[in-house]
Amino acid sequence: MDKKQLVMQFQVEQEVVSVEPYGSGHINHTYLAQMSEGKKYILQGINTTIFKDTDQLMENILNVTSYLRKEIERTGGDPKRETLTVVLTKDGKSYFTDEDGGKWRVYEFIEGAQTFDAVESDEDFYQSAVAFGKFQAMLANFPADTLHETIPQFHDTAKRYRDFEKAVEADVKGRAAKVEKEIAFVREHSGEVSMLHDMLAKGELPLRVTHNDTKLNNIMIDADSHKAICVIDLDTVMPGLSAHDFGDAIRFGANTAAEDEPDTSKVSLSLKLFEIYVKGFLEGCGGRLTENEIKALPMGAKMMTLECGMRFLADYLEGDVYFKTSREDHNLDRCRTQFALVADMEKKWQRMCELCK
Repeated sequence: MDKKQLVMQFQVEQEVVSVEPYGSGHINHTYLAQMSEGKKYILQGINTTIFKDTDQLMENILNVTSYLRKEIERTGGDPKRETLTVVLTKDGKSYFTDEDGGKWRVYEFIEGAQTFDAVESDEDFYQSAVAFGKFQAMLANFPADTLHETIPQFHDTAKRYRDFEKAVEADVKGRAAKVEKEIAFVREHSGEVSMLHDMLAKGELPLRVTHNDTKLNNIMIDADSHKAICVIDLDTVMPGLSAHDFGDAIRFGANTAAEDEPDTSKVSLSLKLFEIYVKGFLEGCGGRLTENEIKALPMGAKMMTLECGMRFLADYLEGDVYFKTSREDHNLDRCRTQFALVADMEKKWQRMCELCK
């Protein structure tokens, strides 16, 4: 079935003129459908290798966007532009299965907005912080425990540590001897990996609806006002901790170097960008975070960075089977960058905590 026929399986308006590849996402296959009288839709092929249960995935997205739509309407916003709108199939389902078993969904296209793959200005980073903070605020009363884990134990850092140790022990490619220093660095931090989840278990941190992929390109920026208007890519929306969402944004956006920079002397935490993100995130949250959650934000940044480094190092030890690599030792460079960022955070820890206060 060609892409035009796929689009017509949904409750769309007008006839399909063209369907072309769209965006820069690496997980799902995304297309822009142009209709006969100017209407546009987003057609996406869902990656069922990563998201194995399409029913649970789409149930999460429908429940969260329905809730957001009510919140946006209640506060006088425009739900057509400020959250994703799922277009149902002609028989009322949230996705369509093609003859090869492929799973497809359609969203309404949000006009007059765009995404950016990299932070081009401090204002971009601030706007993304406000948007993800607002996402937390609007979903503060949503029952997070009713959501499915689309990727089980995604940010369970203690589990990631156990997986890492299994990779070290197996050493299937004989690489462990080359990375003794990096292995030692992870083990030095093993006492911290369960800290946030322990606080959750004790009731010291609340379970939240979390996005779990808080990069700038998952925010739509209004073309006229340059304000963030909509959080997109809701596939990894799951129960979690606010510190995880905050921390992953810092890991990615407040690093002075690229994620795979081979020269770790270029790697550091930009306190300027950290402060900008804290300001925007807390402003967006609108007072919905608890005192303990605010105190936990620096630890969220540290743990998300350590966790990512562990995953890169484990993948390196296993023969580069998960993350795409484009050169020899690519995953090793990535893990070293993350660990250098953790080390720099530790040097700046007191200031990070002061800024969150």
